[in-house]
Amino acid sequence: MAEKWVYLYSDLEEAEQRVDGWEGVRSLLGGKGANLAEMTRIGVPVPPGFTVTTEACIAYLAADGRFPPEIWEQSLDALRTIEKETGKEFGNPEKPLLVSCRSGAKFSMPGMMDTILNLGLNDEVAEGLVELTGDPRFVYDSYRRLIQMFGTVVREMDDGVFEEVIEQRRLEAGVATDPELGADDWKALTQRFKELVKIHTRAPFPQDPVEQLKAATEAVFESWNTKRAMDYRNASGIPHNLGTAVNIVTMVFGNMGETSGTGVVMSRNPSNGEPGLAGDFLVNAQGEDVVAGTRQTFEIDAMAKRFPEAYQQLCDIADKLERHYRNMQDIEFTIENGVLWLLQTRNGKRTAAAEVRIAIDMVDEGLLGREEAVLRVSPEQVDFYLHPQFDETARKEAQLIAKGLNVSPGAAVGMVAFDADTAERWARDEGKAVIMVRPETKPDDVHGMLAANGIVTSRGGRTSHAALVARQFGKPAVVGVESLEIDLGDREARVGDMTIREGSFISIDGHRGEVYLGSLPTVIPDIQDPWLTRLMEWADEFRTLEVWANADYAEDATRARKLGAQGIGLCRTEHMFFEEDRLPVMREMIMARNHIDRESALDRLLPLQRGDFEALFRAMDGLPVVVRLLDPPLHEFLPDHMELQRELSELKLKLQHLDTLREIDGTLEEIRAKQDFLDRTEELLETNPMLGTRGVRLAMLLPELTRMQSRALFQAAAQCIREGVDVKVEVMIPLVSDVNELKTQRQIVASEAAQVMDEEEREIPYKLGTMIEIPRAALMADVIAAEAEFFSFGTNDLTQTTFGISRDDAEAGFLMHYLEHGVLDENPFQTLDRKGMGRLMKMAVQLGRETRPDLEIGICGEHGGDPKSVEFCHELGLNYVSCSPFRVPIARFAAAQAAVQAAGWRAMPPAPRDPGDRATKKKKATAKQAAAS
Repeated sequence: MAEKWVYLYSDLEEAEQRVDGWEGVRSLLGGKGANLAEMTRIGVPVPPGFTVTTEACIAYLAADGRFPPEIWEQSLDALRTIEKETGKEFGNPEKPLLVSCRSGAKFSMPGMMDTILNLGLNDEVAEGLVELTGDPRFVYDSYRRLIQMFGTVVREMDDGVFEEVIEQRRLEAGVATDPELGADDWKALTQRFKELVKIHTRAPFPQDPVEQLKAATEAVFESWNTKRAMDYRNASGIPHNLGTAVNIVTMVFGNMGETSGTGVVMSRNPSNGEPGLAGDFLVNAQGEDVVAGTRQTFEIDAMAKRFPEAYQQLCDIADKLERHYRNMQDIEFTIENGVLWLLQTRNGKRTAAAEVRIAIDMVDEGLLGREEAVLRVSPEQVDFYLHPQFDETARKEAQLIAKGLNVSPGAAVGMVAFDADTAERWARDEGKAVIMVRPETKPDDVHGMLAANGIVTSRGGRTSHAALVARQFGKPAVVGVESLEIDLGDREARVGDMTIREGSFISIDGHRGEVYLGSLPTVIPDIQDPWLTRLMEWADEFRTLEVWANADYAEDATRARKLGAQGIGLCRTEHMFFEEDRLPVMREMIMARNHIDRESALDRLLPLQRGDFEALFRAMDGLPVVVRLLDPPLHEFLPDHMELQRELSELKLKLQHLDTLREIDGTLEEIRAKQDFLDRTEELLETNPMLGTRGVRLAMLLPELTRMQSRALFQAAAQCIREGVDVKVEVMIPLVSDVNELKTQRQIVASEAAQVMDEEEREIPYKLGTMIEIPRAALMADVIAAEAEFFSFGTNDLTQTTFGISRDDAEAGFLMHYLEHGVLDENPFQTLDRKGMGRLMKMAVQLGRETRPDLEIGICGEHGGDPKSVEFCHELGLNYVSCSPFRVPIARFAAAQAAVQAAGWRAMPPAPRDPGDRATKKKKATAKQAAAS
């Protein structure tokens, strides 16, 4: 039996028997074809038609643009069936059948692929249609539309060629709009269009309707691989191997005069989700007039006055379709001489706010279960509520100057400042809005980053310093803007021929990774939205994975708690030392050449650290706080080596111009001190500091550092317990690769804890655990678990060490090439690598819990806020994920979706009929075929 490539809209049950479920039907017939067939089945007025499947598209493209004969033969057979159904004939001027040829992929791609209307018109048919309708204006308006679409879609002409001729005709006729042109105008334009097609393509417009239809079908198939379609799929995450179906539909005409019209309507408001129709409508027009914006449309309410019966029928059908598909619908319709026809329905595109409200309302209306509502809204839509957004109209009109990595969402506007001190001064002292623009950021820049509204860097990746800090503090950021050339000397940046000077205003969109010139207006979404609040309550009820936060200061912890965090999964103590008043003391401790100098610096740091911990415990009263002991690469605390050399050279040059002995002695003393400082810096410099003296390795070399941090930690806990605070402290040792490292550090921590408890005369319960961020630690998890009460996967470094690549350099180099060419499916620094690193994590979980069944396990890398990674953590059976405070709601929601899906629920697609009924029919059909054979 020949393979079936073509399905009439009345063949839906046959298509269902061939594939599994409604998703299979959509894959085969495309969203548009499946919905047109389904509307036909339930009695919605749809013009007769048929679908050439996505499989036919794939076969056509695989054959290098050659139509397999059986596909075209089946298309002509289906066309003959439509002729019988309508009583019309394709190409017969006495009773002409006209059809449209429309694309329709599984996933909606509005405007990305091609459509051609009025196929079947030629000179002879046009004359016959004039005799039948008595309306030459309608006929030649339709004919010229066909020629224009055929020329642009099939022959790839510039549409401007046709529009210029229409504009000239309007000027000659003395009219302002197309509807004011008369029959003679359109007839003359039709003739001129045919001439233009022949001139520009060296081939005449085909008079054979069958040739028109075949060429149009091929053109729609070809449009699957246009650049705009491929770019759209890349941006939307739609696979490139699905193909598009082609829908051949009997034409109904909205341009047959004042009793006809066309429009597009949403069954609910797509901006805010409010009930009621929302859309546009035109009288005496065809569909592309509405969507192309070439004519000023009317609000859909105007249709109620012009066509009251059709309007009421449209309202009833919209309600019926919404209940049938259990989703807001985007409906295209045409009224031909007062008769309503539907040309398409699909799930409507909507804002995040509308999605949330519609999901809640549909639960209240009994259309959805609460689990389905949670699955209906995406974590990215929840993210919308947490960050300022640009006014959409203003954004589309703004001048886009550069693009980079969208590492921290939100919108920010400000004056360009090229260093942290300037950013802080302008923002703090002068009250200016600032965007800090740097080649990259360092820990020394944190004060400027905190002061700025947003951050832009020309280098760096998703886990670069700028990206991490931006996410931590909810700062919009765009990093890795390679087209941005920053000249710190001249205080300017260049993008191509454009120069941006310090103090100029720019606007950045951290969600899209875009930088705009000038100041764009912003709107701030409301996280207290009542609809979102209800949805998040349901999500928290469903999820089993806890969500903690990465927070280093009490302010961050308070914010995280308000956003729903159930603990602090990572307090990075080194960040506390990067503040301006502490960094010199910390540097002094690191640079010290003897025990006495080091202890002196540590004595000054202890009370500062203790105060930080006290504030953190108070903010998180009753919730766990995981404190990671010091873990930066050593070079982050060292002075700038090149800067020291420059300063030393300047001092030596200065010495040559001094006259007095006193000045010479003073400068020599400065030189000796500076040289000693430089020598000590060079002693501590490492070739690869990210894999050097950091984390537990630094603590092993400087045990007094662990003692100081432990004492500060337990003294702070004792003070807060005295105040009535419920302290739940967990001490985390970073970068462990061998159990003996952990044993050594555990002894130091335990010793200091015991001393403080004796001094304070009170018990301080605590846990001690380690980060799993080195592959060897994952492989030795069973041994390490004997000394650890908890594990926390440091997925940033674990990704780096598993892949053997630098997280700061990879995204600016080969990693992007890998992603673009399909070597890797996803950026491993953005989404957990299930195939490789995921196996290590699974092994570590299993080994660790074999040794210690009650082992608490979480993750504290940036992946903790990535929805796909959260889902994987749920599957692994982790206790919690920890992420930046502003990503806590996203992680909460993603954890709920993972739990709901694991329980057997899924984001229900439009399920137009009971799945059990469909399965029964399929079983009966299979049994019938078996009996026949």
